[in-house]
Amino acid sequence: MSEQLKQHRDQIDAIDEQVLLLVNERATLARQIGSLKDDGVIYRPEREAQVLRRLQANNTGPLSNEAVSNIFRAVMSNCRALEKELTIAFLGPLGTYSEEAALKQFGLGRGAVVCGSIDEVFRTLEANQADYGVVPVENSTEGAIGITLDLLLSSPLKICGEITLPIHHCLLSKQDDISQISHVFSHSQSLSQCHEWLNKTLPSAQREAVTSNARAAQMIHDLVSTDGTFAAAIASKRAAELFNLNILTENIEDDAKNTTRFLVLGKHDVAASGTDKTSIVMTTKNKPGAMIDLLEPLSRHGVSMTKLESRPSRQSLWDYVFFVDIEGHQTDAKVQAALQELQMRASFLKVLGSYPVAVI
Repeated sequence: MSEQLKQHRDQIDAIDEQVLLLVNERATLARQIGSLKDDGVIYRPEREAQVLRRLQANNTGPLSNEAVSNIFRAVMSNCRALEKELTIAFLGPLGTYSEEAALKQFGLGRGAVVCGSIDEVFRTLEANQADYGVVPVENSTEGAIGITLDLLLSSPLKICGEITLPIHHCLLSKQDDISQISHVFSHSQSLSQCHEWLNKTLPSAQREAVTSNARAAQMIHDLVSTDGTFAAAIASKRAAELFNLNILTENIEDDAKNTTRFLVLGKHDVAASGTDKTSIVMTTKNKPGAMIDLLEPLSRHGVSMTKLESRPSRQSLWDYVFFVDIEGHQTDAKVQAALQELQMRASFLKVLGSYPVAVI
């Protein structure tokens, strides 16, 4: 070993010791802060978002902002666990993108409640069998997740945060030869996100939708071929590791920027972080120009609308509810003024939650 290499490694060892001392000092302070809280709320998404934004703003590299976020999310997660190990419900089995989103937001210092459906995530939280839930709400390619929006309308749960996760699909199989694949299993959204790739690469393969990508990988792991036909799953790299499958091809999504947005659900309101979003759902009176009239207060009070999504209300034929995302927190003066006017103009309005805008 060269003397220069040894010097660098000695310096790294010394820095590691300093980092260890500082992280434990941080954990001690975090535990003291926890003992001062009087509302029992351990997870503070607004505070964590502020920490990550400040660190990213001060980051001079060579680590990327995303790497910095990953490191400090792990630190905050383990500090949080000194007060209580949070339980997070998400769509299973292990290996889904919902689990990846939960890992990204909450780190390893949390317990998993693996659910069989998005409905079950809501029911689990409402029954106090988990502290928080993570559910997909929209994909950049395929649009809104209808079942999530429908459940938000009727559920007492509140949106506490959002997570954006780049989605990179892999083709997984027990086989090594892609030309042998005759059946492809995955979630319906993933099949749609890989539609053109499948048309080009596996035009003759039958496609079958299942409840989740990880469930597809699990099926392929358990499948025994008796007639010489072979199957594959569209899922993540983590699913390949969990179910011991070969990755035949990576990044098979049609859009390289394919991203899914997830919501963090809980039972408490979230304070303002400084860069926030508010989600609402509302209906309008059935009269000409009602929708324009309903949205006018947003424009007049200078509140930007970032999303407008309609869903059947299920109350009467051709009756719709509108899901709207706006910039700002519901306690901000201009947002508060706009919401008060919307309340008077709408036939129904529900604030689903105010929460920090996702930090990469």
